[in-house]
Amino acid sequence: MKNLSRKCVPFTPFDGELGKSTIAIVSAAGVHQKDQEAFNIADELGDLTYRVMDENVQSSDLMVTHHHYDHSDADEDINVVFPIDILRDLAQEGFIGGIAKKHIGYMGYTMRLKNMYEETAPEIANEIDRGSRADAVILTGG
Repeated sequence: MKNLSRKCVPFTPFDGELGKSTIAIVSAAGVHQKDQEAFNIADELGDLTYRVMDENVQSSDLMVTHHHYDHSDADEDINVVFPIDILRDLAQEGFIGGIAKKHIGYMGYTMRLKNMYEETAPEIANEIDRGSRADAVILTGG
C-alpha cells in the first residue's frame, strides 16, 4: 500500500468569473440537517458517509455531529463551518452568480484514509457533479 501522506493534493485554480459562478459547499465539519441521520461518532475509525442538502436548506435546520473538534461556535452559528447564509447574501449582492442545487456534509475524521481517498471523496465529487450545477466548491473543515 502506498503511503497516502505522500500523495499530492489535486488543485485546479479557479479562472472563472465569480459573478457568473454557481457555488456549492462541501463541509468536513460533520454538518447535516437535523432530520437526517447523525454521523456515527461511536465508530472509532470514523464515519465515511455523507449527507446531501439541497439549495433551500435553512441554516436553522442544520447541526453538527462530530467529536474530534470543538464545534461550540458552529452550534451557535452554523455559517462558521457551512456558510449557506453568507452564500445567499453574496448571491443577492451579485458577488457570486448563485447557489448550487446540492451541498454536502461529512465527518472529516477517519482512520480509513484509503477508503476516504478511493471511495468517499470520489462519491462526494460525483454527487456534486450530478445535478448541482456548481462551477466551484467551498470546502470547509471543522
